Amino acid sequence: MGTLNQFSHLTAKERDSLSFPARIVKERGLLTGEILDFGCGFGKDVEILKSQGFQIEGYDKHYFPKYPDRKFDTIICFYVLNVLLPEEQALVLIEISSLLNASGKAYFAVRRDLVYEGFRTHKIHQKPTFQTNVVLPFRSIFKNDNCEIYEYQRFNQIQRPSSECPFCNPDIETELLLESAQAYSILDKFPVNPGHTLIIPKRHVLDYFELSFKEQSSCFFLLNEAKKEIQKRFNPDGFNVGINIGEKAGQTISHVHIHLIPRYSGDVEDPRGGVRGVVPDRKLY
Repeated sequence: MGTLNQFSHLTAKERDSLSFPARIVKERGLLTGEILDFGCGFGKDVEILKSQGFQIEGYDKHYFPKYPDRKFDTIICFYVLNVLLPEEQALVLIEISSLLNASGKAYFAVRRDLVYEGFRTHKIHQKPTFQTNVVLPFRSIFKNDNCEIYEYQRFNQIQRPSSECPFCNPDIETELLLESAQAYSILDKFPVNPGHTLIIPKRHVLDYFELSFKEQSSCFFLLNEAKKEIQKRFNPDGFNVGINIGEKAGQTISHVHIHLIPRYSGDVEDPRGGVRGVVPDRKLY
């Protein structure tokens, strides 16, 4: 990881009772099936909910560092994003999406009482800790002056107005390889090579250059993470990355998508020139 907040864990608090967002989601009957508390801190919510009969376990890279090895029906993530820098926030969203069962739901609680954002010296630990306001593009199910709780479902599980665009309404059975707040990735239905992946912004936009800077950044951040996943699954020898923009450049679906194409030794007779091959006569020079 690049930039990170190395002292974010110092904001974890000792408590004797359920946290406020845990009470809210419990009272509303949202804690169903097998549950993960992602970023559980000292684990008090896990301890109390487990004593009340809930099937729950906790993960926190500082206090409970054993990473989950399965998927969950419900994931809670309370006040974690507020103490992370943007890159770390994006990784948490991607991780939670990957740990969630296809039809599962996640609940993110963020603070709404922050007046000052940025780094400051922690009163007790005397270390530079960071806090920031966070707004997520998910459904808000609770909000007061101190807290907001969002509900997240995988992009292909949310009902939307009918659309002919296959990327606006991916099939409910489609495997979402990875998902962030602004984009998602899937395996191509007609792969050039095994592991051929598409990175797709959630907003319906025809032209890559019409995406906002934030959307472009999100797509390429997800591209980096998808590359790692494809490397683990398929172990290719190289990659091509490409975007078709406009009919004359070969775009056939009117929604931006980035191709991540794994390459393997011997998959073509002569790979020299790579993406220059879009104009075959000018591939070699």
